[in-house]
Formats: sequence, structure tokens, C-alpha cells
Amino acid sequence: MPYLSLVTVLVRDYDEAIAFYVDTLGFELAEDSDRGGGQRWVVVRPRGAVETGLLLARATNDEQRARVGDQTGGRVGFFVVTEDFHGAYERLRAAGVRFDEEPRYESYGVVAVFADLYGNRFDLIQPSR
Repeated sequence: MPYLSLVTVLVRDYDEAIAFYVDTLGFELAEDSDRGGGQRWVVVRPRGAVETGLLLARATNDEQRARVGDQTGGRVGFFVVTEDFHGAYERLRAAGVRFDEEPRYESYGVVAVFADLYGNRFDLIQPSR
């Protein structure tokens, strides 16, 4: 069965994006390959994830640079699922992640919206059982 492998996230700089996603969010650096001409193939994914990752793609023209941090028009575009919401929430806050709201309890689970270093919006969510 086909699956979603990578989702591209436009970034200003490879190294600052790697630092945020790996050092701050705790993702794994799955690949960082030189493609020549200043381009790299950089893939990060949540620890333990096998199928889906983020391809960090450096914006190379004005149109792409204008979309860094706003790829989804201000909507939450990415969803990080955890089994320990409060532990993950506190660890991310302590690491300097900016949450746009306090945790809230919904019928589908506990959730809070946070932003990456560019402003892309993510849900941190622990689904209800």
C-alpha cells in the first residue's frame, strides 16, 4: 500500500532548521546529503518514525522565501502525536518552543498549537483512547 513519505517544509537556512527540529523538537536527522550548488537533501523525522518525515528545503527564490513560515496560510499544517502530552509539552516549552495557546481538552484528545522557528503551525496532540 502506498504511504506518504516526505512533506516539504521551506526553510531559510539548513543548519538553523536542523538545529530547531533536531535539538529543540527532538526529531532525528535521517539524512543530510550534499546535492551540489549549495543544495542539500535534508530529512528529519520524529524519533521512531519510519514512514513519514520532513524534507527541509532551503528557499532559493523570492517566491519561495515569501512562503517560509506560512506554507499553509496560517492554518495548522503539521500534527505531532505523542503518548505523553504533558511530558512533551513541558519539554518543548523548556526548550523554548513557542506555544500559541494553553493545552485544551477536546473530544479527540488533548492538544496545543505551537510554531516552529519560522512560524509554521503544528498541533501537539495526544489522542483520546
